[in-house]
Amino acid sequence: MASSHTETSTRGDGGTATRRKRADALRNIEAIIDAATRLLAVNPDASVNEIAEEAGVGRITLYGHFDSRATLLREVSERAIAHTEEELARVDLDGDPSDALGRLLEATWHLTHRFGALVVAASQALSPEQMRRAHDEPFARARGLLERGRAAGEFRGDVPIEWQISMIQAILHGASAAVHRGDITADDAPTLVRETVMASLSG
Repeated sequence: MASSHTETSTRGDGGTATRRKRADALRNIEAIIDAATRLLAVNPDASVNEIAEEAGVGRITLYGHFDSRATLLREVSERAIAHTEEELARVDLDGDPSDALGRLLEATWHLTHRFGALVVAASQALSPEQMRRAHDEPFARARGLLERGRAAGEFRGDVPIEWQISMIQAILHGASAAVHRGDITADDAPTLVRETVMASLSG
């Protein structure tokens, strides 16, 4: 009986150890992805060594989960795209188009600032078709609100709508860069983005 109890205990300990290893592996994976997201948002050329150091893991551990930098970039990019879509889908786009666009701008700003230069890194890992699809939904939301605002006489219609979308993108990325340089604060940026875009749209 003692022998049977010992064998059962040993099997139980083995199961616990396996679960612990799996939990450790999952924590490492998340730490690596979080670190890669932070670093790539600032520097799209961040190296594997820099990412491993930021994540608090060894280079061998990182490669144990991601067999190449390209594989890691792809995972980080796909997660960022999915998170962006989830967040923007929550934005209320009903009602007055100016108010709705303001809400969309603020939500987009936070995502732009979080992911920053990751879009450059993503272009190294994703196909042109994947990159195009990643931009389609955000563009469609902005375009829809611009069209509604033009129809209501709230937004100027004497310039191409594509130009207005490009201008909005430039302001969002410019604000993120300004925060990183210390020119403005992250708290002030959403209001500055919103007011700057609205002023340009109203003409």
